Amino acid sequence: MNQRTIRGRSTTATDDQQRAEQKLLDEVLASFGGTPDPRLRQVMRAIVRHLHALIREVRLTEEEWQKAIEFLTAAGNITDDKRQEFVLLSDVLGATMQTIAVNNQAYRGATAATIFGPFFVEGSPQIPLGGDIARGAGGTPCWVEGTVTDTDGNPVPGARIEVWECDEDGYYDVQYGDDRSAGRAHLFTDVDGRYRFWGLKPVPYPIPHDGPVGRMLAATGRSPFRVAHLHFMVSADGLRTLVTHTFVSGDPQLAAGDSVFGVKDSLITEFVDKPAGTPTPDGRDVGDRKWAQARFDIVLAPAGV
Repeated sequence: MNQRTIRGRSTTATDDQQRAEQKLLDEVLASFGGTPDPRLRQVMRAIVRHLHALIREVRLTEEEWQKAIEFLTAAGNITDDKRQEFVLLSDVLGATMQTIAVNNQAYRGATAATIFGPFFVEGSPQIPLGGDIARGAGGTPCWVEGTVTDTDGNPVPGARIEVWECDEDGYYDVQYGDDRSAGRAHLFTDVDGRYRFWGLKPVPYPIPHDGPVGRMLAATGRSPFRVAHLHFMVSADGLRTLVTHTFVSGDPQLAAGDSVFGVKDSLITEFVDKPAGTPTPDGRDVGDRKWAQARFDIVLAPAGV
């Protein structure tokens, strides 16, 4: 017998009951036996096995299953071309990061990959080296520089670097709904694999939490906040495209945890605060404002590894 207690109620799965449950599982698995695509057959059978195992392990009630269906329905209803609640759900359950880990194996010091996030936009403007990605977004000016190399230490000239970030209020341009384009751009490394640009010092912000995923986080006592970060996507011929962040060392949210599990120690970077009046690396006049400076060197793995 399999003893279970659900909200103070003892539930026992007899041997006959367990055999009946296993018989149903076997029937469902067999129903996918004729799936022509072997990969689809493998995935569908694995989904069924794990789903049935969950139901049987926790002795899921019919009411709880109905609540789960209602939750998924609400996630679908709030999803549109500006918001993807299912991506958000994948993120907060760690499924996104686990998929990234499986598909971006560590390789000879290559920079770690992390979560893509929902706010990337195709067709960002190009800026020259030393240009400004903020383009009107509010925040503390920040000079970011570094190199792009391969795992043998060779510089990668002409690597395309996409960069995007939120403003000082924790919002990305696409969240304003007025077609602005700010806090994002792309640039290319020079002949020595070097890059540099002005952006904003990253700040922590909450993921959208006014929907079903946010209610789930609240019910489980979890914070919706992300650790302060700057997004990068780096690509070059013959090398594995890298999607990553750099995170701000000293951000208090590091201790509290990242709501989507995106932080890796190797990606934490020191953003050095500079007092107002301190000369900038390129001579830019930032007026009477303080500014920050960071260095983030990037190492790309070979394609196909």
